[in-house]
Amino acid sequence: MATNPGENEQQHEPVLLKEVVEWLRAREGGTFVDCTVGLGGHSKAMLDASPRTRIIAIDRDEDALALARERLSIFEQRVQLIHANFEDVSSLLDQAGITEVRGVLADLGVSSLQLERSERGFSFVSDAPLDMRMDQSRDETAAELLNQLSESELADLIFEYGEERGARRIGRAIARARERDAIATTKQLADIVVRALNIRGRWRIHPATRTFQALRIAVNDELKALERLIPSAISALAHGGRLAIISFHSLEDRIVKRSFLRESGRCQCETWSMQSGKRCKELVDEIVCERCGASTRIRILTRKPVRPTPEEIERNPRSRSSLLRVCERL
Repeated sequence: MATNPGENEQQHEPVLLKEVVEWLRAREGGTFVDCTVGLGGHSKAMLDASPRTRIIAIDRDEDALALARERLSIFEQRVQLIHANFEDVSSLLDQAGITEVRGVLADLGVSSLQLERSERGFSFVSDAPLDMRMDQSRDETAAELLNQLSESELADLIFEYGEERGARRIGRAIARARERDAIATTKQLADIVVRALNIRGRWRIHPATRTFQALRIAVNDELKALERLIPSAISALAHGGRLAIISFHSLEDRIVKRSFLRESGRCQCETWSMQSGKRCKELVDEIVCERCGASTRIRILTRKPVRPTPEEIERNPRSRSSLLRVCERL
């Protein structure tokens, strides 16, 4: 049973809230896209900032979208909600009859709603079906993926998406365990990982954390969706409009950083050093490099990512790993 918006607001505090409102200049009004509306915290703050602000709120999770709809209902005609994957935001806006927007926000963190509802299978805190789908209309669950991949494919996935050094041991343990019975629940998987890694003493971070992250990313195709989102979002921006992305781990932040560099005209080809910041020799209109797609469509506003203040981290420990990067359309 869904909790009401007031209860969710107490449980869930959006990260870097003031920073998002300031960097996107929501107080000046305009049309903004919240690509991951979740429980509506960032959208509400932007709507509160100006009576001239309008929000296009997107989410692939129908449960979250329903709660956001209820929470943002006080803003009536200033909010339009869309159930979709954010990866082709430009096309979604075209379908809605919107030609350009003043700002786009994507908060890549897992919603507290998803984590707290055990039946969604995102967390190993309680035993539940191993689901992990953000959009439950998708076909493949985490359990199905886990039981279909080969041992080497599992190990590669856990290493690449979880950055887990014990990926080979975990892949081997999963393959052996499913020979006896299919792995169907979060507790089954967490116990397999704990035994495979055999970490002694007290844990600061649960041993299964990276494996669960890897599976979630794979099930929801998160990194490829992010790679597709950035150029699409930039295309949707009016000149002077801003794109703000909040990431929570190095895999996401690396994609955002490199994509922003490429979109600012810094060649990503192997023959040029990204660190040197050199541009390609062939500067032709918007296209700088036909090989890597480098272009001069944006300027980067945050040379280093914006991090939460110590006060916010103390108040909201979930914000500790959040990183905000912002760019502006030329």
